Formats: sequence, structure tokens, C-alpha cells
Amino acid sequence: MAGHRKVTPDELYSEIARELTGYTEEIDESIDIAAEWAADELVSILRSTSPESKKLTGKKYKKGWVKKKLKYAYVIHNKNKPQLTHLLEFGHATRNGGRVEGIPHIKPAEEQVIPMYEDMVTAIIAGGKIQKR
Repeated sequence: MAGHRKVTPDELYSEIARELTGYTEEIDESIDIAAEWAADELVSILRSTSPESKKLTGKKYKKGWVKKKLKYAYVIHNKNKPQLTHLLEFGHATRNGGRVEGIPHIKPAEEQVIPMYEDMVTAIIAGGKIQKR
């Protein structure tokens, strides 16, 4: 909302619509910046906390975490070993009938980043604006 100016009753609707459009674009831009930050943070945490195996994957799994921008969201996935994410997170059966326990690393990382993202969005909607880094 720039400055104050007089408008006629006929212009009031157009003026309100113009102001709301500018506000909405500002909020959308700031929320997208917050989402990108959250995606980067999640990738960083996953790269540092993911398990590594000398026998099977080495550091490929750990280094494979990337973000992908979709139209309105970011998707975090493992580009090097996508088939392992579920097996490592939740565990799996072995050939001889045994069971390998899971190593939860995705859920804890999400639980760390999501509240920070929610706080950022709440602050943005309350009137704050964040700048792209």
C-alpha cells in the first residue's frame, strides 16, 4: 500500500482489487522463498544424517538427496538410490527370513524443518516479508 489518494465511490472496487492483487503476489513470492529455504534445509539435513554403508551404497545414497521444483511445490528425493529410501527408513525382510531394522532419517528431518517453515509462513501472512538469499 503505497500512499493515500482520493478515490471516488465508483473507483473503490478497482482500487481494493488492485491492492489485494499486489498483496497476494507479495505473499506468494515470500512463501515460495520460504518453501525453497525449507527444501534446501531438508536436503542439507538428509545429506548429513542419512546412513551410509561401506558394503552396498557407500556415500552414494547420502549424497543423492536433491530438491526438484514443481509448479507450486518442492519435492525432495534421492536421485542416486531412490529404491533404498523406504527400505532404509522402515526396514525390510532378508532372504533368509530375518528382518533388518529401519534407520529413521527422513521423518526426523521432516519433523525438524516443517515447524520452522510453518513459523515462517505464519510470520509472512502476519505482515512480514522475507528476501531471497
